[in-house]
Amino acid sequence: MARAAAFEHPPGADAPAARRPEDCSVEHWLAFLGHRWNALLLWHLGDGPKRHGELKGRLPGVTPKVLTARLQELRGAGLVVREDIAGFPAGVVYRLTDAGRSLLSILDQIDLWARTAPCSAASAMPRSLFGATGSH
Repeated sequence: MARAAAFEHPPGADAPAARRPEDCSVEHWLAFLGHRWNALLLWHLGDGPKRHGELKGRLPGVTPKVLTARLQELRGAGLVVREDIAGFPAGVVYRLTDAGRSLLSILDQIDLWARTAPCSAASAMPRSLFGATGSH
């Protein structure tokens, strides 16, 4: 699919007019995935369903309240589902939908780039964007 000529602007113009993220699907999804924790949650759920506590353990620094809010946002976007677990102990797990799984290849490419980026590009970020536990 060809990219739209969104970056072209008239000669003599300094820059294109600012657009709202909701006016451009690429900008919208980059902002959504760029929100702290969203991409990492998708990444960790790529290994299979996880309980809230398991996700909390994989994301040091996230508070339970923020984790719950991020999971609700991912559910609202149709990327994650919440499932009740019967039995003892009863509980809840979160898993990726087909749409959520479709993003894993993109996250894999970002991880690969982060691991192999030239030193000048990688010096400002951790060696692996998704941490040592990510493995898809």
